Amino acid sequence: MRITTSTVSLTVDDVAASQDFFTTHLAYEVQAAADGFVSLTRTDAAVDIVLLRRGTEVLPADQRDRHASGLILAFTLSGIEDEEKRLRTEGVEITMPLREEPWGERLFQVTDPNGIVVQFVEWTEPAVPADTGGA
Repeated sequence: MRITTSTVSLTVDDVAASQDFFTTHLAYEVQAAADGFVSLTRTDAAVDIVLLRRGTEVLPADQRDRHASGLILAFTLSGIEDEEKRLRTEGVEITMPLREEPWGERLFQVTDPNGIVVQFVEWTEPAVPADTGGA
């Protein structure tokens, strides 16, 4: 098997609001769109995103009334401080401020208008060496 693209499909109440968020603030481009549907892409290694309006018949019957929840869409990048500053300047609410974890993860989060949590991560040298389980 050779995977050529990875896509996450998210069910939301307001497709246009999430589309605007991802195209305005995260440089996604519309690849295809129809009533209650949009496919978003980027030219780099980011995952493609499909947004479907809740209740759309293309969804399995048991999932039509669900919406994206309990999910974090995470992007690994470099220059995380600059990215947080850019998003703040654009008026995006930072829902989890930049923080650094002892295992070497720097991260912050924003939330789109439909409640999709987007996390930005930059890996650094851990402050505390990882426990390898050795004696």
